[in-house]
Amino acid sequence: MTRQIAVPAMLMRGGSSKGLFFAQHDLPADEQVRNRVLLAAVGSPDMRQIDGVGGAHALTSKVGIVAPAATDGADLTFLFAQLQPGSDMVDTRPNCGNMLAAAVPFALEKGMITAGGEETTVRVLTLNTGMLSDITVQTPGGEICYDGDARIDGVPGSAAPVRIRFLNTEGSVCGSLLPTGNVKDIFDIEGLGRLEATCIDNGMPMVLVRAADVGRTAYEAVAELNRDTPLKNILEQLRFQAARVMGLGDVSAKNYPKMCLLARPRSGGAIHTRCFIPHVCHETIGVLAAVTVATACVLPGSTAYGLAEAATQDVFAVEHPAGTFDIALETENGRVIGAALIRTARNLMRGEVLVPSSVFNL
Repeated sequence: MTRQIAVPAMLMRGGSSKGLFFAQHDLPADEQVRNRVLLAAVGSPDMRQIDGVGGAHALTSKVGIVAPAATDGADLTFLFAQLQPGSDMVDTRPNCGNMLAAAVPFALEKGMITAGGEETTVRVLTLNTGMLSDITVQTPGGEICYDGDARIDGVPGSAAPVRIRFLNTEGSVCGSLLPTGNVKDIFDIEGLGRLEATCIDNGMPMVLVRAADVGRTAYEAVAELNRDTPLKNILEQLRFQAARVMGLGDVSAKNYPKMCLLARPRSGGAIHTRCFIPHVCHETIGVLAAVTVATACVLPGSTAYGLAEAATQDVFAVEHPAGTFDIALETENGRVIGAALIRTARNLMRGEVLVPSSVFNL
């Protein structure tokens, strides 16, 4: 009989994502073994993830790994892992700002750090890309508080705000904001012809396309776009071509770059979006995807620039299928040097996740 191994974990919602959180010391040090443990815990590569705790969706197949930082420049380290239904890939190269929102609450729950008053601000180093962020959570009475009045589109109800200030997102994966060296590139797409796109990375590698250029509006429902096979074929061709010139190589087994259709806003925001992650239309928009889109809005000549409405006080409301996502851009001499936003998080379950002992054997 196969014995099961109990691994301490918490199931947490971070922003509009959800996944397992682990303390680094509770997971195997060997990366291959660790990845097998994560796959077994989530239930991948099964499409339904029926033998694990994953939700059979990319937004609920995520993992956060947290540890006290060993450097003077940060208090905590956070490693994000993206898993997928139907795949045995554990991708630790991209960031996830939604899951990051739950890192400090998790660390407080685990006793890795102590509260610093009514509010606690913690500097977190995201190991995936070396990104630093200052995260402020509510800690009345010295304990993490999840109740509050902050609301974010894509999540029901309200909760305590989690303020995230990103410090160095530019070129997080690609090494530069505009990895091709151009604010706009032209690609040759079979069956469509020449297609303009902006390849950009301000926290998330993305390829931004005007929806009208692919015969769409970006106002379509998520379900409609998920059924749109011709559009998906266009976007996948573009993704492969763009990835090569962005220096990302073969991305057939990777979750980036993310693809995004752009249109003029229709609900009072700065710009309207439909993002793909990368093959499924996002029901909202990722945190760092929103930061990257907002950045493109202020870059003259980008695919976003001509569509974006003027923002007030450098706050960009990025419209998505479930509402809007407000991004406050910090600029200096016309260059975006930082971004801040509000997320929420909640601990959903604490305990142990059980995995077969066989996954620990090399």
